[in-house]
Amino acid sequence: MDVLNKVPVREQDAKVRATNFEEVCLGYNQEEAMEEAARCINCKNAQCIKGCPVSINIPGFIEKVKEGDIESAYQVISEASALPAVCGRVCPQESQCEGKCIRGIKGEPISIGKLERFVADWAREKGIKPEGAKEKKGKKVAVIGSGPAGLTCAGELAKMGYEVTIFEALHEPGGVLVYGIPEFRLPKEDVVKKEIENVKSLGVKIETNVIVGKSVTIDELLCEEGFSAVFIGSGAGLPKFMGIPGENANGVFSANEYLTRSNLMKAFREDSDTPIMRGKKVAVVGGGNVAMDAARTALRLGAEVHIVYRRSEEELPARVEEVHHAKEEGIIFDLLTNPVEILEDENNWVCGMKCIRMELGEPDASGRRRPVEVPGSEFVIDCDTVIMSLGTSPNPLISSTTKGLETNKWKCIVADEEFGKTSKEGVYAGGDAVTGAATVILAMGAGKAGAKGIDEYLSK
Repeated sequence: MDVLNKVPVREQDAKVRATNFEEVCLGYNQEEAMEEAARCINCKNAQCIKGCPVSINIPGFIEKVKEGDIESAYQVISEASALPAVCGRVCPQESQCEGKCIRGIKGEPISIGKLERFVADWAREKGIKPEGAKEKKGKKVAVIGSGPAGLTCAGELAKMGYEVTIFEALHEPGGVLVYGIPEFRLPKEDVVKKEIENVKSLGVKIETNVIVGKSVTIDELLCEEGFSAVFIGSGAGLPKFMGIPGENANGVFSANEYLTRSNLMKAFREDSDTPIMRGKKVAVVGGGNVAMDAARTALRLGAEVHIVYRRSEEELPARVEEVHHAKEEGIIFDLLTNPVEILEDENNWVCGMKCIRMELGEPDASGRRRPVEVPGSEFVIDCDTVIMSLGTSPNPLISSTTKGLETNKWKCIVADEEFGKTSKEGVYAGGDAVTGAATVILAMGAGKAGAKGIDEYLSK
């Protein structure tokens, strides 16, 4: 056995997958998973656990996989994580658990994410559920938002014995898991819905089509509806734009809208009632994971796709795996390039995007080298659709309708990092509503912290 290198994982061929919405990565089978698990040296001082935002006992579950006891491996994972099949697919393991793996010092780290995915998929296929609370506490907690922060907080509280209700604004639960991440990275029916069912099996109730701030306020939940505490995990769904000329042209989308139409409303299917712009030449502005998702979706809808990013490839914030997959599929990267104007035809439709070349100067506050314009380097990218993927911020509806809830200058809710405690008594918050747009696993970590804080508050 090659202990230095990961067991390769099977994937769809790039030319084939670029034409469909089926999952790219096919994952391990049990033989492959056990072979990969055998590479783990089961460190006593496991650095991988320290790199996991939800503190999964990684050596513990891998040891069970090594033994072939997959059910026990699942129970080890589910003690710490409510969404293992999701995390195994979309977590940036390379900068978290795998980034701290000792095996990676003299070879490749253990493929922790792929092993987690295998265990979760195996348990789902066998109908195995996480273990619930043995005793009820008789107190009600409201959770706002059914994304990764809300689901994790709800699951943790339910396992502690609380009666939990999630209030979701959309018609389907899952938050960014259903509207933001494409089908080819995260299947909705087989993975997301089943993970949500597992959370519900712990006793969690989910009410959809409830817009907190309009349908009901946090003050009403606490004072009139009998909830003892509230966790806000409403995410960050308000898109940002550049403020350049032409952004109001027909054919300009936020990545948030574009992906929601495709993912949640199934606009990529021929039988869908929801229209989506099937551009012939699409420019995606941005370099994060969401930009990769939007670009790869547009490609699958038949477009030639350019990713336009003002820094170099080394500074791309997207996962290395996502960039690699995008390149394999034929997406064109226009790096060190910044849009200055979106061009319109006589009917106000996008007909191109004027850009300028950039070069990297001194580091900015983020530590990345600051992009500087190259004078006289303007050029036009021929396109009929522009997708802006520049990040998102929280919708101010909840904070503006809740008395005593402090926010910062970015309209993010101010909350204690360790327990998610806000300025309002009995109200906790976490995930993108607090940090701005971040990763699924960081939102889950915040949900877990919020559950711990609420339990401590209600146990006084």
